[in-house]
Amino acid sequence: MKLFLPKQHGAWAMLIIPFWLGVIEGGFVWQDVPFFIGWIFLYLATYPMLLLFKKKKIQFYTKWTIIYIIPALLLLLFPLLKRPSIVLFGLLMLPFFAINAYYTSKNKDRAFMNDLSAIFAFSIAGLASCYLGQGALTNQMLIFPFLTSVLFFMGCTFYVKTMIREKKSNLFKWISWAYHLLIVAAWFFSGFWIVAIAYIPSLLRAYFFYGKKLTPLQIGVYEIVNSAIIFIILAIQIVTLN
Repeated sequence: MKLFLPKQHGAWAMLIIPFWLGVIEGGFVWQDVPFFIGWIFLYLATYPMLLLFKKKKIQFYTKWTIIYIIPALLLLLFPLLKRPSIVLFGLLMLPFFAINAYYTSKNKDRAFMNDLSAIFAFSIAGLASCYLGQGALTNQMLIFPFLTSVLFFMGCTFYVKTMIREKKSNLFKWISWAYHLLIVAAWFFSGFWIVAIAYIPSLLRAYFFYGKKLTPLQIGVYEIVNSAIIFIILAIQIVTLN
């Protein structure tokens, strides 16, 4: 049986980076392993679940939702049994899921607000993995991994739009360039110079790649490299602060 998998390859970075930054910040516990695998299955389940709102191929999408949601729920029992209050983070994700469902039903999957909603939902997972290890949230935990992840993936959204769907829009070009520059400057002036360095590759690729004839595959490969760079540098920042 051929697996039914999401086509949004960039979402895998959002699936991985906030979660494991949260683990680094909160401290590793063995429940993080089933938690992460369950989180993957939950993501896989939400893909066909959202497509149900298009009201097409109902039986097919229902089948794959069930196939993925069952192992997801079983695996997510491990973090839930360790810290029952972690369910609150799941509840925080629900409004963003509702927003995604709305845009899916309107066939506006590429809308900016839809992307933004997904970014917040994925970043909340980083708070959850952080909370699992610590049992509490601090201001630093809200910065790492939540804020850093939100800001990074928002930049990715602006950049990808300037390279594909909005590549002829001067407005999006200047929004993307200004956003990336301001983020780097803001981290420097806040005293988090290591974090600022982590965002510099994003700034450089937003400026120098603009207007280049890159294929979606090339854009995706470069984003994988950029995601790996920012994850490593942010992990170093977290470790130095702790």
